[in-house]
Amino acid sequence: MALSRIKKLAATGTVVAATAGIVFGASAAASTPGDARRPAAPASAPAAPATRPPAHRTAGAAPAAPHKVSRLIAHGRVDGQPWSVTLEFYPTWPEGFSVGPLPPGLPQQPVGGSLLCQRMFIGGVRIDHQGGPWSDCQPVDGTQDPSASGSMGLWGSQDKGTSGTRLFVSDSGAEVAYGVMTFADGRKTTAPVRTVPGTGYHAWAVAIRDGRTIAVVDEYDAHHHLVSHSTEWR
Repeated sequence: MALSRIKKLAATGTVVAATAGIVFGASAAASTPGDARRPAAPASAPAAPATRPPAHRTAGAAPAAPHKVSRLIAHGRVDGQPWSVTLEFYPTWPEGFSVGPLPPGLPQQPVGGSLLCQRMFIGGVRIDHQGGPWSDCQPVDGTQDPSASGSMGLWGSQDKGTSGTRLFVSDSGAEVAYGVMTFADGRKTTAPVRTVPGTGYHAWAVAIRDGRTIAVVDEYDAHHHLVSHSTEWR
């Protein structure tokens, strides 16, 4: 089941749509402490954003973009299945991508010339793949768009990410170096922030095993000073 990109998940399990209003995908994954691992060496930096294309294109499959840059944010195994989170940056909109009307009540997303995608997988299946090739992407304005940072979200295939195997992803700000998730049983998982090369887009991610409950989510800077503290997640 797809979820909107979210800022907070209330204690009741109700999902709140983020101010960005663009849908990132939603599916499930979970991890044991220390699952986040360092990825291979990053790809080269992307070319400078090109002239903005028209706001609407013909729908179709997503071909490989010549200047796409990606970064593996975290990966591991949870509930016996592999999971991963990767950020992809496209300097210009790929062929087949288009911006459609948003649901009533959500602010209209400004049209950007670039594209940022949050690709989440569990058991080899991309979260929210039913929504099409761009269901977990949002338009951004070049390599340093601040609107793409500062949000957190839970994604799962059951009960809108409030139960089952899940993924927690934080699109952190530049000051965050790592995140620490504390579970109700006292166990902790620490995950480092990874950055898409040549951009200001960062994230950290943790997978959550079926049946495990989140107690606290903390973020720290490189000097181990607390940047954010939240207890609303479950």
